[in-house]
Amino acid sequence: MTPTTLSADVCVIGAGAGGAVLAAELAEGGMRVVVLEQGPEHDPDSFTARPPQMLARLYRDGGQTITLGDPPIAVPLGKGIGGTTLINSGTCFRTPPQVLERWHREFGLDVDEQSMRQYFERVEEALSVSEVTPELAGNNAAVARQGAERLGWSHGYLRRNAKGCVGSGVCAFGCPTSAKQHTGITYIPRARSAGATILTGADVRRVEVSGRRVEGVEAKRADGSPLLVKSPIVAIAAGTIHTPALLARSGLGGDSGQLGHNLALHPATGAFARMEQTVNMARGVPQSFYVDEFADQGIMFEGVAGPPSYAAMSLPVSGRRHARIMSQYPQLAQLGLMVSDSSRGRLHFLASRPVIRYDLNHTDLERFRTGLARLQQLFEAAGALEVFLPLPPGVAPRAARRRDLKLIGFHPLGTARADARPGHGVVDGQLQLHGIEGVYVADGSAVPSALGVNPQLTIMALATRLAFHLLGVAAAHAPLPAPAAPARGGAHVRPRTP
Repeated sequence: MTPTTLSADVCVIGAGAGGAVLAAELAEGGMRVVVLEQGPEHDPDSFTARPPQMLARLYRDGGQTITLGDPPIAVPLGKGIGGTTLINSGTCFRTPPQVLERWHREFGLDVDEQSMRQYFERVEEALSVSEVTPELAGNNAAVARQGAERLGWSHGYLRRNAKGCVGSGVCAFGCPTSAKQHTGITYIPRARSAGATILTGADVRRVEVSGRRVEGVEAKRADGSPLLVKSPIVAIAAGTIHTPALLARSGLGGDSGQLGHNLALHPATGAFARMEQTVNMARGVPQSFYVDEFADQGIMFEGVAGPPSYAAMSLPVSGRRHARIMSQYPQLAQLGLMVSDSSRGRLHFLASRPVIRYDLNHTDLERFRTGLARLQQLFEAAGALEVFLPLPPGVAPRAARRRDLKLIGFHPLGTARADARPGHGVVDGQLQLHGIEGVYVADGSAVPSALGVNPQLTIMALATRLAFHLLGVAAAHAPLPAPAAPARGGAHVRPRTP
């Protein structure tokens, strides 16, 4: 079959947090951009808020990407225009300054709080980032706030990329009102308006290189027809799990021995509590409140909630007890626990699918033990009648073993990490592949370490920084476009992370 051939200044692979941002900035800067997205473009009018339907439609493998290891960890990944920004909770943290300092010190990256500020501000303006109000946060957040205040723990309301949010409570299953400003309704329309070509159902098989210079990519369309994109610049933004797989298939990125290694997951779990008062956790923003009292220990609490079907899937009890507790759903509250992991996993590439190996180390096990004990303490301080920890019956938090934990990894990072030294990282400080001219990585896989906070703003800011760099090169060092004004609507949250 004769392939369709396109030409571009830049071919962007993936339309999530990194790829969509990069495509819009480059197209608006005058470059010819082709975006190849493996998944579909989702119609928000079809979002039913029913978890089983939406998991099958919006998540890669129906949300059943699971690590091999002790313990197994679910890694939910979005698929389609918007990527995981379509299904996340919208939380927007800037990269903590101490993390940026570490990147400069340990990885040789030319970043700091001052140099990154313009990129964060630009992204926050584009996404309408603002702080959640107490009224919109709902009663689930009020429970956590009451416990934190009684204990004297540091806390606050989160900043999110939402505009006109009505608190539908189903962020993870596709926002039915399009209030969440994911990249599919922000950056992708901008890219299209600026002339970018956006192709869905495009499965990229290889990045083509001649000598030490990229030539383009080979892909297949949904109908099986071949597609070639000739381009002197290829930016891979297929995500932390699938970007390394594409590089490995292409025979690229392996010189340092780091490709597919250094996987951080930001593993998480959550607990329920039955309160005396009515909570109705699905009314309000599910992730609207944080407790960062123990952030310097790598422990962060953030709100989590969902409709009854979600609670029924997540409640850590079974049988008649499950039925009894679910009959009291209006009184249930929930709060999540995330650990800034020092554990590191790696990817193995078997045929066309990456296999994830990740084992929780003892340091992170201790963090979960401490975090679960603190979570129980917080709910009890808030007046909980019962607390339901995600542990087997009779297992106390301090005695929990790895196999006892029920974990989920929302924020995979690091599998093609940036490092200025070719022997220590897959890409350099400008996110270009070491040793290959014109291949860049613009997603979470390039993030060199765990953040301790939700990463979408970090990925978007780094993609914006890369766009400015490429526009500067393309324009022979002409002045770059001015950054957007800072977003309004609340003080910037600056958690105490390690």
